[in-house]
Amino acid sequence: MSDTTVDLVVLGGGSAGYAAALRASELGSSVVLVEKDKLGGTCLHRGCVPTKSLLHAAEVADEAKDGAALGLKTSFDGVDVPGLLKYKDGVVTRAFKGLTGLVKSRGITIVEGTGTFVGPNTVVVGEDRYIGTNVVLATGSYSRSLPGLAIEGRVITSEQALGLEWIPEKAIVLGGGVIGVEFASVWASFGTEVTIVEALPSLVPAEDPWAQKHLERAFRKRKIGFKTGVKFSSVTQDDSGVTVTLETGETLSADLLLVAVGRGPSTAGCGFEEAGVTMDRGFVITDERLRTNLPNVYAIGDIVPGLQLAHRGFQHGIFVAEDIAGLNPKVIPDADIPKITYCDPQIASVGLTEAKAQEVHGEIDTFVYDLAGNPKSNILKTAGGVKVVRVKNGPIVGIHVVGARMGEVIGEAQLIVGWEAYPEDVAPLIHAHPTQYEALGEAMLALAGKPLHVHN
Repeated sequence: MSDTTVDLVVLGGGSAGYAAALRASELGSSVVLVEKDKLGGTCLHRGCVPTKSLLHAAEVADEAKDGAALGLKTSFDGVDVPGLLKYKDGVVTRAFKGLTGLVKSRGITIVEGTGTFVGPNTVVVGEDRYIGTNVVLATGSYSRSLPGLAIEGRVITSEQALGLEWIPEKAIVLGGGVIGVEFASVWASFGTEVTIVEALPSLVPAEDPWAQKHLERAFRKRKIGFKTGVKFSSVTQDDSGVTVTLETGETLSADLLLVAVGRGPSTAGCGFEEAGVTMDRGFVITDERLRTNLPNVYAIGDIVPGLQLAHRGFQHGIFVAEDIAGLNPKVIPDADIPKITYCDPQIASVGLTEAKAQEVHGEIDTFVYDLAGNPKSNILKTAGGVKVVRVKNGPIVGIHVVGARMGEVIGEAQLIVGWEAYPEDVAPLIHAHPTQYEALGEAMLALAGKPLHVHN
């Protein structure tokens, strides 16, 4: 067994792990990055990037169907699945090659293999030991299922759905969160009859009820079926399809069942608990600076309780590298991390929901600007709006948006919420015309007491 000693050992090369490695190297540390699969992790290979590639293809399909409304002679004649997969895989491959080259160019040692944290400050890969002055745990997440629900045959998760070589005529999606509604949206655009089953009372349950209602209205218009407030009971399958039974006794039949009930932390078999790391239901417990209970051992990304988002993990990685270097970076709370659901229409939010803002701050004001008054949204033929939540006579603490391509607006929204801006601070800023982010400017004007394109 050989020993290698460096400043930092990172276990996991996903969005969180490679960000930590890159920033630490930039700050002068020697770094070993251990990854059992491919750099980029779930986000690049089995999550964000390939899924959003399919969602873009779905958007193009919908635009082809709607060409006549724009005076264009276009039509949608079906999906060339091999061509679709080639496009998706090409996007992933290009990003992977770029990332691999970038990491290698920074002098980071990439170790391919399954790493086990054995403590103190040691990761074992096969017969080799890597000892770091500091260690960062970043092993990511996996697609969860339900107890007794086997992922096999026609019961699949998002990973299998991304490589599906055929478009189902009918599909059942178990789970109405981000992953569930995104795949439902893709398949519906490709001509699939989709039904979502969600145990909680609404789709996208983590979002503000205003956004939930907008999405449900849009899905009804798109003929995407959904059953909320009802629990899954069982599934049977044969060579021709699946039959899902709900707790109400109702049965649903389809070509396949997509299980999209969330993601769990990939920590089993990594040695964390055995090495003395404090755990809770598979998650690694840290303080606000992402330090575990063990000295000089940090945890970042999806294995830390909270939002499971690639950009949260990426920010965690940068934060930890800078914290180790003594730069004392600012802690970014989960509430200030933007969330985007890329279905049609898109939903995006940052900060607090109306209910949470009332709970935290007491008296609040809200304003909703309807995209019906936004020319660019009319050009795109999308409905939706912008909802702003502010403390009474105080700063803005939440922004929620719904509409085609509205996820792009959330960048400015994060700055507003993160800097605790008042509407009066933002209202004088110029928002280019015609753009969708004008809608955010109009909402700020209204809350600042000078509404223009708003009916009083």
